[in-house]
Amino acid sequence: MRLDGAVALVTGASSGIGAATAAALATAGASLLLSGRDEARLAEVAARTGGTALGGDLAAPGGAAALAEQALAAPAAARGGIDILVNNAGLGWAGPVGEIPAAKVTELATVNLAAPIELTRLLVPGMAERGRGGVAFVSSIAGVTGVRGEAVYAATKAGLAAFAESLAYEVRGHGVTVSVIVPGVIDTPFFSRRGTPYGRTRPAPIPAGRVAAAIVSALEHERAVVYVPGWLRFPAWLHGTAPGAFRALAARFGDPGY
Repeated sequence: MRLDGAVALVTGASSGIGAATAAALATAGASLLLSGRDEARLAEVAARTGGTALGGDLAAPGGAAALAEQALAAPAAARGGIDILVNNAGLGWAGPVGEIPAAKVTELATVNLAAPIELTRLLVPGMAERGRGGVAFVSSIAGVTGVRGEAVYAATKAGLAAFAESLAYEVRGHGVTVSVIVPGVIDTPFFSRRGTPYGRTRPAPIPAGRVAAAIVSALEHERAVVYVPGWLRFPAWLHGTAPGAFRALAARFGDPGY
């Protein structure tokens, strides 16, 4: 897909992977519409990338629909609509499943899964009608293999990947590509915001820019699934091929920290 001149909506763009993706897409020549909870930081990212900051909260009732409406009404999208949707916004929570508050379960399910589905529902049909577009979903290795202490987060990311897979079948032949990015541990504010610092010794966090580069490459080259870092393909393969062996290894060698 050609990124130069494309109009891209990036969620979760005020920091971390979203901010890095905004910078990478701007370098590729895309016009940016940016969404994020931290309005001050979002304004800074928009100023650095030449993008337009859009207000709103994806966790709020009707938040995703309101964002889609803002995006479609933005001057950048006035003539040709939105060409690229990067569903990146996400929240985490770590701890025993019995301790997560009900309100937090709803918030994770809304931001991580329901909001991307709603944005896709509202924006992708226009891409299909125009015969061009790209959608990138930022999932997680937790959604592929499961992770101790992150059951709700992992479930939302697994659901996101399943939705993306189904969407890819639906839009095939309509000029719309669907990519799923599967990051491992990334050096972003995610862990501090979830309320529990990253407690494992390995793997070490990698820069958000590596994920951003993978997103841009996946959009440009129409890649269906990209693991970041690439070695995550192995645990994903093992989990799918021999789940019993994977669980035994995870129980023996997995770090007890969240």
